Amino acid sequence: MTRTTVGRIGIIGVGEIGRAVVSGLCDGVGTPPEVFLSPRGERTAAELSACYEGVQVCADNQEVVDRSEAVIIAVRAQDRYEALAGLRVDDDRTVINVMSGVANDDLRQVLATDAALVRAIPLPSVRERRCVTVTFPSHPVADALFEQLGGTQPVADEAAFDVFSALTGTLTTHYAYLATLKSWAVGHGIAADAADRYLRGLFQGVGRALEDETRSLHRLAADHETPNGSNERIRTTWFGPANSEALGKALDDLLAHLRQPGAEGPS
Repeated sequence: MTRTTVGRIGIIGVGEIGRAVVSGLCDGVGTPPEVFLSPRGERTAAELSACYEGVQVCADNQEVVDRSEAVIIAVRAQDRYEALAGLRVDDDRTVINVMSGVANDDLRQVLATDAALVRAIPLPSVRERRCVTVTFPSHPVADALFEQLGGTQPVADEAAFDVFSALTGTLTTHYAYLATLKSWAVGHGIAADAADRYLRGLFQGVGRALEDETRSLHRLAADHETPNGSNERIRTTWFGPANSEALGKALDDLLAHLRQPGAEGPS
């Protein structure tokens, strides 16, 4: 599919993801798009407008839609009815739905429009243009937008989209894992700031190995351990079959929740 770059992008709901998208599109870019922000999230919107010349805060959500070619809906799922009530969206717009757990059919009923609707899962790392964003369905405008922010990965159907959404729900568990390691070290007499600094450096370093896509994830694990070594010991004793099965069960439960009508997804 041919990708189409748009020059006027609107964002309704300027929270953490909205801020990250604006930064990724505008920071250090020679010719950034015009970006129109809703007054919702007033402080953040004002900060972004002051920071980037092409970013403007609109009087209301209707003005955002009227001035944009593509509109990102980034309000909290539970606020969508209030925030989008009475909004008129012409059929020639592209609406990008980043609300967790809100299916396109649900959003189409709220907006009462025949405009193209695309679901997407951008993460805060779009601000560094390092995020691969899952989209459904594939659309030239949405795909081009997220290619600018690190890459796009369209999926075939909403069922597959829900699987990727469930994977996103594991993000904070990774941070909690690191915090648990830090607490363990502190319990053994290591200063908290020293443990924190070491763990950040350790996992930032091994994380860079993920950029080597020639090696599978299993291969990376094998390359970072030696037979009967410390890494193999922890992997086989702590993250053994029981914990692996428990993680799969938790993901299955989350996926079932995401597929319930009106369910809110991970955030």
